Amino acid sequence: MLDKATLEQRLVTVEKAVSDLQHKFENKPTSENWLEKLIGSISDEAAFQEALEYGRAFRQADKQE
Repeated sequence: MLDKATLEQRLVTVEKAVSDLQHKFENKPTSENWLEKLIGSISDEAAFQEALEYGRAFRQADKQE
């Protein structure tokens, strides 16, 4: 079981993170088009780039057969 001081510190950390997220989304311009919200949302993620490379390799391998 966590001691009280550790638990309180973790709670402070979570509250700060929630507050930061709320401010981030409050200041973000809203778009009515769901596609505009989605476009580019994960394009800078390494896993997304890796998936694109696998897709390209798969399509190229399929063309060579």
